[in-house]
Amino acid sequence: QVQLVESGGGLVQPGGSLRLSCAASGSIFTYNTMGWYRQAPGKERELVAGISSIGSTNYADSVKGRFTLSRDNAKNTVFLQMNSLKPEDTAVYYCYLYQLGANNWAKGTLVTVSS
Repeated sequence: QVQLVESGGGLVQPGGSLRLSCAASGSIFTYNTMGWYRQAPGKERELVAGISSIGSTNYADSVKGRFTLSRDNAKNTVFLQMNSLKPEDTAVYYCYLYQLGANNWAKGTLVTVSS
């Protein structure tokens, strides 16, 4: 079993910043990928960013240059630094951990970008 606990969502004005954190616990294997998906109202869930246990990252085109994903392997924790936020970034953000061919999900945290 894997447990994922997120923190850091909330309300921010356009152009502002937020930092999301996600800590994993339980049966964590050495090789995995962690990151975030997001789902806006009326839209499908989409990948925001992912980082492997060896540090390889990938980002959605819509967030490249604005979001930075990092991880602390010793603590099984990932961090998503979100800068220059736009109203279209408003969504529920779901942390995930992918290992052994399956995704594990956090409950989700709401990020609202609005003036």
